[in-house]
Amino acid sequence: MSRTGSHPVTPFARGVWVGLLATALIAMFGMGCGNKADGKPASGPHAQAGGGKPGGPPAEPPTHVAVNPATRGVAQQRYTTTATLEAENRAELLARANGVVAKFLVEEGDVVKVGQTLLLLDDSEAKVRVRQAEVELAKQKTIFDRQKASFEQQVIAQSEFDLARTNYEAADAALELAKHQLSYAHVAAPFSGTVVRRVANVGQTVNVGSPLFEIANFKPLLARIFVPAKELGTLREGQEAEISLDSNGDKLRGAVRLVSPVVDPSTGTVKVTVGIHEYPEGTRPGDFVHVSVVTARHENAIRVPNMAVFEDRGERVVYVANDSLASRRPVQVGFMDETHTEVISGLETGDRVIVKGQRTLKDGARIRILEEEKAEPTSSTVADRAGA
Repeated sequence: MSRTGSHPVTPFARGVWVGLLATALIAMFGMGCGNKADGKPASGPHAQAGGGKPGGPPAEPPTHVAVNPATRGVAQQRYTTTATLEAENRAELLARANGVVAKFLVEEGDVVKVGQTLLLLDDSEAKVRVRQAEVELAKQKTIFDRQKASFEQQVIAQSEFDLARTNYEAADAALELAKHQLSYAHVAAPFSGTVVRRVANVGQTVNVGSPLFEIANFKPLLARIFVPAKELGTLREGQEAEISLDSNGDKLRGAVRLVSPVVDPSTGTVKVTVGIHEYPEGTRPGDFVHVSVVTARHENAIRVPNMAVFEDRGERVVYVANDSLASRRPVQVGFMDETHTEVISGLETGDRVIVKGQRTLKDGARIRILEEEKAEPTSSTVADRAGA
């Protein structure tokens, strides 16, 4: 029997309450599983992507770079051009007397010394003229001696004595001339050098002025270059020059011997003569060479590797490593050589300039340094290595 005012719980009602309770428990369990027990974001489709802000793009990984410190050293401006090697002394030897070529004592390629006989002409006729001059001189000397004695005894007049003396002196001069003519049969080298060309042949009749030999002195060799007057700068005598053979790249050592005091008005250039004392065996006049000379020099300049500097949006820029971030620096550049560029403004000594990986960077980008060069001592970076 039931109590007054109470209603019995039906099986249907009990099932509704159980279903509502189960739904609530499932919802609570789903909310609690959004985070792991350690408080870190859970993996899966509901987790944050790449460690970025919730709902944002993934963070970009750092760029791997190499850095090199900006150092101080010598910055140079060079003028490079081409030239043809020449011998300092080169001469064509000409016959100074008529005659027949009797004998050659040297050939092309022979090295000769100053005064060395190179060729003999038939000198038989010249020897006869010398003998005739000797006889005439002896005759005139006898007459002169007799007239002198008579003049001292006041037997002859002054005019007769003067004539005898004049004839004697003329005969003496004629003998000297004949001896000179005889010496011309021996053709000698006017300076030490190398025989580069022989023109005449044995048995050939030559006249005064006929070419016989050509000789040249290969030490030193010369390279004459023409530098624009506006680029002449501080070029001076004694300054070293870098020279290389066009044929094989061999290096030669040279120095400026002469800077012309005038400007060629037709070309606006100044002739500069470079002397070359040291060169590989086989180097000879006529070889084509590249010549490089320093026309300006800045001491204690800030220098960075050439690869660090590039053009971006109309500016010359470098990137500097500041801890783990890249900083974009517009710079003003000066002289540039084969390896380094002078930076006039925009950098300080010791700045860690990025030399690899910089072209893909942006200002403030994250970086990771994989290679880093150490700064050299100031004394070594300032040393001028030109011509070494």
